[in-house]
This record gives sequence, structure tokens and C-alpha cells, in this order.
Amino acid sequence: MLLYKLWRSFVKEILLLKRDIGGIVIIFVMPLLLIITITLIQDSTFKNLEGSKIPIIFIDNDESEISKNIKHELENGKTFELVTNYNEKSAQDAVFSGDYQMAIVIPENLTKDLNANIDSKVQTIVSSFGIEADAASAKKNVDIKAKDIHLYFDPATNIGFKNNVMNAVNKMVFEIENKKIYKAFQDQLGTTENLDENKNLISFKEITPTKGKMDIIPNSVQHNVPAWALFAIFFIVVPLSINLVKEKSQGTSVRVRVSPTPYYIHILGKTCTYLIICIIQFLLMVAVGIYLFPYMDLPQFDVTGKMFHLIIVTIFAGLAAIGFGVLLGTLADTQEQSAPFGATSVVVLAAVGGIWVPVFLMPEFMQTVAKFSPMNWGLNAYYDIILRNSGIAGIAKELALLFLFYIAMVTISIFYERKQNAV
Repeated sequence: MLLYKLWRSFVKEILLLKRDIGGIVIIFVMPLLLIITITLIQDSTFKNLEGSKIPIIFIDNDESEISKNIKHELENGKTFELVTNYNEKSAQDAVFSGDYQMAIVIPENLTKDLNANIDSKVQTIVSSFGIEADAASAKKNVDIKAKDIHLYFDPATNIGFKNNVMNAVNKMVFEIENKKIYKAFQDQLGTTENLDENKNLISFKEITPTKGKMDIIPNSVQHNVPAWALFAIFFIVVPLSINLVKEKSQGTSVRVRVSPTPYYIHILGKTCTYLIICIIQFLLMVAVGIYLFPYMDLPQFDVTGKMFHLIIVTIFAGLAAIGFGVLLGTLADTQEQSAPFGATSVVVLAAVGGIWVPVFLMPEFMQTVAKFSPMNWGLNAYYDIILRNSGIAGIAKELALLFLFYIAMVTISIFYERKQNAV
């Protein structure tokens, strides 16, 4: 009997939605337009966060061993893309006008002068130990002037970026110079033993956890598809609360109260109806990420082996949104109250929860505040599945929070409804 009443409540909700086809279309179309627009706008920003290569000008006036080593290190790194079709004057103009962030200019005879300087110093040291060396050669190049590698920076470039680049170039030159010193001593001492100068005594080893939380930065699609799916899901607060207010004004709620059907069945009917809408919204978002974004030169949204878990998160996020909509519709007396407050509250929850701006880009205080937004719980659950390959156990905390939020909202609504009817 209860199942029949639940079914009739579900049918009633479908009939109510059919009367507002325009509103339903907006619920589906608006998030699709938002996800496409915002993803296109944010794509370049996310690429920078992911560490995409920065184009810089590289001018090689030395064209010898050291400059080739520096160029090789820069090209094989993950930071820079070298542009070489400039001279020093045009490079300076291009950088200072903001076309490029920086230019590196290797001076002439850098390799030749460095070799001569090292040979001179090594021969002087060897001679001081009483080992025969060419003293004339040792004195010959002592007055060689230091060479400057010119680094041109865009005036708007961050000071931290400048320091990082200068430290990196210094490190490369220092390592090259050390290798040459080793080689010079080998030549002077006549040893054939391999000193293995390429082996560092101390090195860095990156250790990444295979399980649990870790800081992974999503790309634009991995962020925006789940983020705007959540926004769409929570935006059903507006039509749901409006329908509840309409039932009050049209007398439907009175007929529901005098009928033998419990009020919670009425709520469950709405829950089932709007959960279907939430799942459809999510599937449309995923379809855009999989099939449309690759044609727009955006990364494809990969859901291989993850779709079941994503649907589970969508269901729990939908429950949280429905609970909030039910509470708002129960408390509001007019559509003028429910519609503006519902839309505004969803936007605020989205902003705080990391939908508009990812939480990892927020100030520390706002990152703390974000933890209280149900949208952030849902987004973290999506992140865990998409980026960390977590299972249901890995997102149990977020699912529990979303479900408890739904229970709390519906419980408050039921108690408020009973109090109002008792008056």
C-alpha cells in the first residue's frame, strides 16, 4: 500500500513538472552552457597549474659545448619551450613588450674562455704540489674576464619566477664547470680512472602515496565537469522549493494533510522524481566532457571504470540538494521568497565550495570555510574517484556527510510542517 502511495506521489510530481517545460529545459540547458563557457575560459589557467611549458627566447652566441648543454637541459625540462629565431636586440624588445616572459642570451666564447680559465687554475694548483706543469700556460689566462649570461625578464614577471630561473641556470653552469674541473685534473695528473663525475652523492627521491589523499591538481575538464554537474544538481533547489510553495498556495498541501498518506511519503515522492533529474543532468555533463570537449581542443573527460562510483556520488549529492530544496520550500510562504533565496544560496554554496574557483586556489581561511559546503563534499568525492581512483570506501566520509545533510534537512522540514499544522 505504501509503495502504491509512493508511486502516486511520484506521478503527481511528474505532472507538476510537465506544466513547466520551460523551467525544466533551463535546468538542463543552463548548466551545459556554463560548463562549456567556463571550461574554455579556465583551460589555459589550468594548463599553467599543470606545468605546461612556457615559451622563452634562447640566443646562443657561443655555439659550443656549454651553450649546447644548457640548451639541452632547458629543452628536456618540463618548464620551457625554446624560441631561437631572435637576436639579442629583438629579443629584448619582445620581452620588454610582454610578448615573452624572458630571454636567455649565451655570450660568445663562453666555452673557450671557461676551459682556458679552468686549465690555468688547475695547472697552478698542480704546480703548487710540486708536480710538473706548464707554468707559462698557468699564467697565460689568469686575467680572463668573467662571462655574463644575459637574462631578460618581462617587467611584469613575478619575482619568484625570476629567482627560480636564475637558480636553475646557476645550477646548470655550476654542474658543467664541476665536470670540466674533474676532467682537467684527470688530464693534468694523467690518470685514466673514471671519476664518475655524473653521479651525485646526494639526490632527491620523490615518494608518492599509492593510497589515501594526495595533492593532485585536476585539469580544466576534470574540475569543471563534476563542479558544474554539482551546480546543476543543487540548482534544482529553485524549482523544487517553488513547487512546494505552489502546493501551499493552491491548497494541494491541505489535501495531502487530510489524506491517509504520511507526509514523509510526499517527501519521498519528490526525492525520487528529482533524483532522476539529477542523474540526467550529470549524464549530460559527462557526455559533453567525453564527446564534445575533444572537438573544442580540450582534454577528454575519462570515466573508464569509474562511472558506477560517479553515479553513486551523484545520487548522494542529489539527496543533499533535494533536502535543502524541501527545507526551503517548507519554510518559504511565497515564490518571491523561495526563488531569489534559493538561487542566491546555491550560488553562495557554489562559490564557497570550490565550484567557481577551485579550493586549492583559495586563501587558507576560505579553504577552511569550504569544508562546510555540501557542494565541496560532493566535489571532493568526485575528485577522489576521478584523480585518485578511490572506491566507495575511500569516499565514505563524503557520502555520509551528504546523506546526513539530507536527513537533517528533511527532518527539520517534517517537524516544521507538523508545528505549523498544529497551530
